[in-house]
Amino acid sequence: MSRAREGYKAGAVSVISNTTLFIIKLWAGLVTGSVALTADAWHTLSDSISSIVVIVSVRLSSKKPDNRHPFGHGRWEQIAVLIIAFMLAVVAFDFLRESVVRFRDRESVIFGTLAIVVTVISLLVKEALAQYVFMIARKTDNLSLKADAWHHRTDALSSLVILAGILLANRLWWIDSLLGAIVSVMLFYTTWQIAREAVTKLLGEKPSQKLIDDIISEIGKMHEVDMDPHHFHIHNYVTHRELTFHIRLARDMTIEESHLIVQGIESRLKERFGIVATVRVEPLKSYNRAKPQSNL
Repeated sequence: MSRAREGYKAGAVSVISNTTLFIIKLWAGLVTGSVALTADAWHTLSDSISSIVVIVSVRLSSKKPDNRHPFGHGRWEQIAVLIIAFMLAVVAFDFLRESVVRFRDRESVIFGTLAIVVTVISLLVKEALAQYVFMIARKTDNLSLKADAWHHRTDALSSLVILAGILLANRLWWIDSLLGAIVSVMLFYTTWQIAREAVTKLLGEKPSQKLIDDIISEIGKMHEVDMDPHHFHIHNYVTHRELTFHIRLARDMTIEESHLIVQGIESRLKERFGIVATVRVEPLKSYNRAKPQSNL
């Protein structure tokens, strides 16, 4: 599976679906005179814009390393996430502001049958689209796709708010305002979560305990003597990962012997985990020597 190809496909499906929904919603909003539906149509169009951001980020992040960027361009994905998070925050603020204004003015929502049909279609399509993009995001470990999927879900939630307003407006004039405020709080929380994850990756994070355990286990399969792998550091460039750590070898081991061991470990980790490892050798206090193996 090509990571870039899957990202392009998810982005293209999102843009086509959202643009189609935008036209349908805008038409329904103009026909029924519904301000909420018309506003929701433009919200859907913002999803198309975020999907275009994803496509551009996939293109930029898939560029090969060059002299100025020797570790690749994968972190463009995190930058795209921050852009989408900002767009989500704007949408959430707009939801909250509109909810407060409607509650203050005791404004109820009046819709017709056409609005109900269009809203139900939008809800189903947007949630299906969110599930699809979430699936691709999990397969490719693409954080910008995950953020885009949440953007699709915000549109599904906004359609749910409108649908609830349609069904309950005759009895509870304030239901649209209340649900809108609840959705806006959920969106702010989601925005904070995805932005925090992107910032954490940009600033640098420690390797997961599972990765450390897997590496120690893999080294144990290569050599019977415990080399005490420790002091792990990872540099995640999304499409390229660098790992450094220390091992301990016998004091009387020659440089050539230790080099063969280190070279074998680095080659195995590259093959097994797709990680470029740099291993530092420290002297072991005891003289328990490991038999050098190249494992190439």
